[in-house]
Amino acid sequence: MGKRVDDSEVAEDRVARAVPVAVRIAGAWSWPLVGVLVLAGVAIYLVILLHIVVIPVLVAVLVTGLINPMKNWLIRHRWPKGLAVVVTFLTLLVVVAGLITLVTLTVRSGLGDIQARTMSAYRSLLSFLSSSPLGISEANVDDAITSATKWVQSNASTILSGALTGASTVGDIAVGLLLSLFLTLFFLIDGAGVWRWLTRLAPKRARAAVDGGGKAAWRSVGQYVRVQIVVALIDAVGIGLVALLLGLPFVVPIAVLVFLAAFIPFVGAIVTGGLAVLVALVYAGPVPAVVMLAGVIGVNQLESHVLQPLLMGTAVRLHPVAVVLVVSSGSIIGGIGGAVFAVPIAAAANSAVKYIAAGAWKGAQAPPTEPLPREPEQGGRGARRRRRRAAEPEDVTTVV
Repeated sequence: MGKRVDDSEVAEDRVARAVPVAVRIAGAWSWPLVGVLVLAGVAIYLVILLHIVVIPVLVAVLVTGLINPMKNWLIRHRWPKGLAVVVTFLTLLVVVAGLITLVTLTVRSGLGDIQARTMSAYRSLLSFLSSSPLGISEANVDDAITSATKWVQSNASTILSGALTGASTVGDIAVGLLLSLFLTLFFLIDGAGVWRWLTRLAPKRARAAVDGGGKAAWRSVGQYVRVQIVVALIDAVGIGLVALLLGLPFVVPIAVLVFLAAFIPFVGAIVTGGLAVLVALVYAGPVPAVVMLAGVIGVNQLESHVLQPLLMGTAVRLHPVAVVLVVSSGSIIGGIGGAVFAVPIAAAANSAVKYIAAGAWKGAQAPPTEPLPREPEQGGRGARRRRRRAAEPEDVTTVV
């Protein structure tokens, strides 16, 4: 009996040795990787499904990371916390409202000029088409416009359905904006309390790692937002100055669009720069359009070879190739929102993983997760009722 057992063990040992080590390692890692990929897929599906909530949360986190240093500076200069929060939040609202008002007034003041320039550009285009080898006359253009009008009339129901979908999207944007402002205000008021609550959800042994990794990710997000503001401002000023020197209309709206689109690294400035070139072509002609194109290319080269490597590379610790791949993947998964938030999410995850992998949290004391101490209660029936309440349950120990 013992001999048969020995023979079977020898056979199993021979089979095990016949399998290459690389194959055994790959087999050992395959199931954990499958589990991680499944969890990642479920997480991405839930984010896409709940994008109306997730996007405002991410916007609030980025905005809080931008303006939180102002609140901390006011508190360090002996401002009461409540007053510092109110002043910081009102400053944010004033800046946003000022940008919107500036763009609106600029567009309204140039409406008359828009009509005149559009008609002039239309006549110049007709003249160019008729004298070009294509030989397109004004009658051909009128026939094309008539055909387009008939197509619109025949597809009115489809266009109306698309318009209703667009109205729903506008409503979602308005709700998301209000939710973002609400969350930003409460992150300013008690962001530390929210983080203590999240840390408390982790097992006790992992709380030091979770707390340290989360704080490293938060520092990375704050650095990213502040550096991206500088990069976006340089892009907007550069392209806006070129448009101003060429005498183009809507210099301020173009600069604001470039500033906002610059939060999509590499791609945003190119798209808005193309819009500036189109405006130059329509309202000024081919030569100014070429000059505008040269200015856009110069600003993009400055961003790609100077600002991104020196400023953004230091802030997010990501290689430019990684930034491009992350932005592309984010746009495929989540559209414009995915492209905007891909880099800060990747930077935060990179910082958190590096901190946890370094092991600096080992042996450190777990962070406090209790709520802030309450003020001493005064006597009275209300106080006695509060004392008779059941004590809060202790932390649940999770075994992984």
